[in-house]
Amino acid sequence: MNYRDTLAYIYSYTNYERKGLPKYTMTNYDLARIETLLARLGNPHREFKSLLIAGTKGKGSTAAFCESMIRAAGYRTGLYTSPHLHTFRERIQIGGQPISEADVVHLIQELRPHLEEIPGLTAFEVITATAFHAFAEANVELAVLEVGLGGRLDATNVSNPVVAVITSISYDHTQLLGDTLSLIAREKAGIIRPGALVISAPQVPEAMTMIEAVCEGRHAELIVVGEDEYRWQPGRATMRGQSFDLLGERYRIPLLGRHQLANAITAWAALDGLEERAGLSVPLSARREGLGNTYWPGRLEILGHKPYVVVDSAHNGDSANKLRRAFHDFFPGHRVILVFGASADHPFDDALGELLPVADQTFITRSRHPRAAAPEVLNQTVAGLGYQASIAPDVPRALDAALESAASNDLVCCTGSIFTVADAREAWCQRNGLPLPAIDPEL
Repeated sequence: MNYRDTLAYIYSYTNYERKGLPKYTMTNYDLARIETLLARLGNPHREFKSLLIAGTKGKGSTAAFCESMIRAAGYRTGLYTSPHLHTFRERIQIGGQPISEADVVHLIQELRPHLEEIPGLTAFEVITATAFHAFAEANVELAVLEVGLGGRLDATNVSNPVVAVITSISYDHTQLLGDTLSLIAREKAGIIRPGALVISAPQVPEAMTMIEAVCEGRHAELIVVGEDEYRWQPGRATMRGQSFDLLGERYRIPLLGRHQLANAITAWAALDGLEERAGLSVPLSARREGLGNTYWPGRLEILGHKPYVVVDSAHNGDSANKLRRAFHDFFPGHRVILVFGASADHPFDDALGELLPVADQTFITRSRHPRAAAPEVLNQTVAGLGYQASIAPDVPRALDAALESAASNDLVCCTGSIFTVADAREAWCQRNGLPLPAIDPEL
């Protein structure tokens, strides 16, 4: 098999990312399947230490901060995240680099005889096992693992993390995880082991109460960033990054938005936990270097100037509110032109409710992803909220229309889903003759 054939084979397994998510039950998300597969592979997930990160928003950024700091300390790292922006290979990174196409082919060839003897496997379970196998083969010392959905029944939860991290919890996938923050938090807290060390980002009271209850019931140690010893002060913020003060020192991160400061401090606390529980040493110099070099595209990322062109994967009300605050912080007084496309199963009405009041003009569109909501459906929500929008059939044409309407001092923001962001980044490169990111072949 070549790389394209290998991707097609992976996606031939039940793929909830593309077809939509079923009811969140032990039957549909059965950890016994991946446990059986990993046992046949020699339990590769036990060959390295791991850090497991759950949450609604911020878990990918927090994972990226953690991996970058640990790698700067000289350790051989693995990073497993989902979904990807442009290429499947982004999901499995070793030493800060996506695995190669040849690696993907090789890994699946090794797994395939076992995959075909275990009925009911999902694509995400196959990908997770592939990541664990890749990390073991590469002699990774520590892997940072981002939970895909929820926590309790997620395939990554077969790992035995040294530290469990829970980032900001808000409303998302309510049809699966529950329609209250307490229920959603209970699912996220499913990654907590008895006696574990748990690092939590700041949470709303309803979510925090549940996390505290789970930790108490499992005799786990809980550290809450911003409430315990991890208090920070924001520093100067520019369009190239922002700084913060912690423990008498100043540090810089390249990611924008106040919420990224909480993610960075949460990552810092997780590393303290690794030092305490696993004996890893990540000195201040490595933390400074790792934070400053963290690369996590598509999150309040500025692509262009005159007009400003920004992409951000704000797909629910909470993340859209943070994006709205960023408009005020970084682009005060600028006219906002919104390009919005969302996944059909995300709470896009909440996101639109946050963003439409600050948008001077709105273009509704859809990404190439199969789960993308139809523009007509999104436009009904726009109208129901009392606003008007123009419809474009795809993201490149929506971006073109927005740029044609923009003056040099305006802000064009493409948001709504990570898939909209991916399409916008690719369209921007094509429009400006820039090198395209690595993009997977069409299947």
